[in-house]
Amino acid sequence: MLRCGLLGRKLGHSYSPAIHAMLGGCRYELFEREPEELEPFLKSGDFDGLNVTIPYKKAVVPFCAGLSATARLLGSVNTIVRRPDGSLFGDNTDYYGFESTMRKSGVPVSGKKALVLGSGGASVTVCAVLRALGAAPVVISRSGEDNYKNLSRHGDASLIVNTTPLGMYPDNGSMALDPGLFPRCEAVFDVVYNPAKTALMLRAESLGIPAFGGLHMLVAQARRSSELFTGRTLPDSAEEAAERALIRDMRNIVLIGMPGSGKTTVARLVGELTGKTVADSDSLVEKAAGMTIPEIFAQKGEAAFRELETAALRELGRSSGTVIATGGGCVTREDNRDLLRQNGTVIWLRRSIGALPTEGRPISQSRDLGELLREREPLYRHFADCVIDNDGAPEETAARILEVFS
Repeated sequence: MLRCGLLGRKLGHSYSPAIHAMLGGCRYELFEREPEELEPFLKSGDFDGLNVTIPYKKAVVPFCAGLSATARLLGSVNTIVRRPDGSLFGDNTDYYGFESTMRKSGVPVSGKKALVLGSGGASVTVCAVLRALGAAPVVISRSGEDNYKNLSRHGDASLIVNTTPLGMYPDNGSMALDPGLFPRCEAVFDVVYNPAKTALMLRAESLGIPAFGGLHMLVAQARRSSELFTGRTLPDSAEEAAERALIRDMRNIVLIGMPGSGKTTVARLVGELTGKTVADSDSLVEKAAGMTIPEIFAQKGEAAFRELETAALRELGRSSGTVIATGGGCVTREDNRDLLRQNGTVIWLRRSIGALPTEGRPISQSRDLGELLREREPLYRHFADCVIDNDGAPEETAARILEVFS
C-alpha cells in the first residue's frame, strides 16, 4: 500500500490521518520534522505522497522537480507526489478546498468586495480563488496599507474571510474584527476548523449573517490530495461521508435543562452509545472549588458559583467529541451560549415539572419550580438547537438524542 502522510513541525492536533483513513487508498501517518531535517527527508524519505503544512509550504518548493500551475501561481505547495522516476511533483490542493467551500456555500461573490484577514500563505490562496470567481479581495493585515486601524474605508465590503489563526483552538474566543462594522456584509468565511464555529462565525450568526467554517475546505483538499496520491477519482459521496463522520466525531453533545431533568444520567448513556467522553460542568465546579455546590451557595453565594460555572464551560466548550451535562442555570448567563455552541449541538432536555427532584439543588429548594421554569424556558429555547422530552426511560431519551444528532 502507498505510504503517505502529513509533513510539518508540530502535528499533534491534525485530523488528516482520520480523513485519509476514511478516503482509503494509502497508509497515512504524521511526519514531524525540524527545519534541519527537511532536506534529507525530502531527498531520501520513505514516502509516496505528502501533504505539507506550516511552516514548510514554501520551503518544499525548491525540492520539487515539477509544479502544477496552481502551485506556481501561489508559490507554495501543500501536496507532493513521488513520480515513477523518484522525483517530486508539487501541487496545491488548498486552492481546490477553498474553491469548493465557496461553491458549496452558494454565496454569490462575483463583483463583490471581500476583506481577507491576514497576509500569510492561506491569504494568498484565498485571494487567488476569490479573483478567479470574480470577487475583489482586499487584504487586511496589521501593518499593510489596509489594516485594522482604517477599516472604515471598507464599509462597503460584502464578504469577510479570516485566514489568520485567531480564534483557533486552544485560543478560542478571539476574532480579528467585528462583522457588525460592515452593514453590507453578506457572508463570513473562516479557514479555521477547530472550533467548528469560531468567535467570528458566532458573532456573524448573531447578526443574521451566514457563516462558514474551515472543515469542508480541509476535507475537500484531502480528497483532492488522495486522488493525486492514488491516481483514482473519488466520488462526491466519499468526500461527503468523510465530512459527516468527522463532524459526528468532533461535535460535542451538550445537554441543558432544569435542575433534575436527567442531564447527568442521559449524558452517561449517550456516552456509552457513542464512545464519546462524558463531562459534567457541576463536577468541574466542585473540583475547582473544593466543596459541594450546596456549600458554594451557602458560603460564597450564587454569583461566585456562576463565575466558577462559566470557567468550567469555557474549558468544556473547547473540547471535541464530548457529551456535556450542564447545570440548570447555565442559561442565565448569555456568555455561556457561545462557549457551548462553538463545538456543540445544544439539546434542551425537558421534563415535566412534577418529576423534577429538588434534593441537593439550592435554587430548586429556594424557588417555586413553576416560577423558575417560566423564567428559564425562553432562555432554554434561546440556547438550544433542539428540544427532547425526558419523561420516559432515560435509555429511550438517549436513543432519541442519537437520532437527532445523526
